[in-house]
Amino acid sequence: MAIELYSQREIEKIRKASQIVAEVLHIVAENVKPGVSTWDLEMIARKETEKRGAKPAFLGYKPPFSDVRYPAALCISINDEVVHGLPKKEKVIKEGDVVSIDFGAIYDGYAGDSAITVIAGKGSPEAQKLLEATKEALYNAIEKALPGKKVGDITKAIHETAEKYGFKTILRYGGHGVGRKVHQEPFVPNNVKDIGKKNPRLRQGMVIAIEPMLSIGTEETVEDGDGWTVKTKDGSLAAHFEHTVAITKKGPVILTEL
Repeated sequence: MAIELYSQREIEKIRKASQIVAEVLHIVAENVKPGVSTWDLEMIARKETEKRGAKPAFLGYKPPFSDVRYPAALCISINDEVVHGLPKKEKVIKEGDVVSIDFGAIYDGYAGDSAITVIAGKGSPEAQKLLEATKEALYNAIEKALPGKKVGDITKAIHETAEKYGFKTILRYGGHGVGRKVHQEPFVPNNVKDIGKKNPRLRQGMVIAIEPMLSIGTEETVEDGDGWTVKTKDGSLAAHFEHTVAITKKGPVILTEL
């Protein structure tokens, strides 16, 4: 599938969807507290999305790697869960949990996508360092989202930041194009081993989701028995931050920032 380039008018539409994503994600993150279930957060996200006249992008979405549709609006991954954690009534957040929330929305035919990781209550110094590193990796990567650079330049920025902190970047997972759909070409890997031969050049008009996923231990993952949740292979803590970014002649523009 070809990489889509968007006009300024279309980027403004993606921005509107992305702003809804940012607002909803902010509200959900504020409600991450010990004793709250991940299903409670799911209900907040659905209500806030509907209030804004948008639709959750993940709810009912069938990704290429799955035979079934995703049953929720949010992906909520806790501690050693990296991505695609299913919200459940019985999944109750505890003090010190590292909680990653990934959310996308569609508004007026265009999508936005973002993720944030927060700590419920007081976290360990190690967890706080992991969040700091992952967030720094995101912003270092965004700086490389310039016309003429390559996708791999974004990957290298993520990887180098992780290495500086002594952390690992998750293999086989990463960012992607965003626009008319929540997941489009190109794939934007987090781990330099995934760059490969397909390393497209960035062009003005591209819109991409940059989403570093870092772990304290391994770069390897395993799938949970629910068919969705991806965990670190060694059970180590993971964190995930993401922004939707437009590539313009003036530089990167973060569309999911409030």
